Amino acid sequence: MWSWVAHRVTGVLIFFFLFVHVLDTALVRVSPEDYDKVVATYKTPIVALLEYGLVAAILFHALNGLRVIAVDFWSQGPRYQKQMLWGAVGLWLVLMLGAIYPVLGHAAREVFGS
Repeated sequence: MWSWVAHRVTGVLIFFFLFVHVLDTALVRVSPEDYDKVVATYKTPIVALLEYGLVAAILFHALNGLRVIAVDFWSQGPRYQKQMLWGAVGLWLVLMLGAIYPVLGHAAREVFGS
């Protein structure tokens, strides 16, 4: 049940990110100066945390989506859905640990110094 909710929530979050991304990219044609200001705000540590959250949402949504496909199209899928969920969550945790430095490294250097 909670994986169903998390899948929908992450899907909505990803949709809103894409909507904002299209808007801020379109801003370059309207006002390049304002676009530069918006892009400058993306280099803050708070936005780096939001980017890490975006990575978490996309990664969970993708892994859970593959699990849902396996449950739907594999004849043994319904029998092993709980094990596949825990496998997807475990893989998600490992990949999220691996994403800490690449995504948050710049923000940590900015906050704590090099």
